[in-house]
Amino acid sequence: MAAEAAGGYSLRPNFQHRFRKATVGECIQQVLKETLDGKQYDGDESPTLTRTVGDAIRERLKELNYDRYKTVVQVVIGEQRGEGVRMVARCLWDSDTDNYAQHTYSNESLFCIAVAFGCFYY
Repeated sequence: MAAEAAGGYSLRPNFQHRFRKATVGECIQQVLKETLDGKQYDGDESPTLTRTVGDAIRERLKELNYDRYKTVVQVVIGEQRGEGVRMVARCLWDSDTDNYAQHTYSNESLFCIAVAFGCFYY
């Protein structure tokens, strides 16, 4: 990135600073395990727990220092009743720079699906 050092502007992130699906997925997995292990589903507390999980994931992603990336975190928590659940997202982005990672957590009482999207600022 000699262009940036010389005062130029780069349209792509450095290879080392790309949004890494595997790394972000591990962060999500760790946060879900730390936050949700032993929790029981409670419909009244679910919105607060969803926000707590989303904020924790976002803070953990900030530690990865993805320069010029906007991260969006989406978390869904529901009661485990043995039914199938499918979550879908549609995005318009640059497949060379943008990416996403997801992880699903479940225990006897609840399930959680968390997705983090990383979009590069040009």
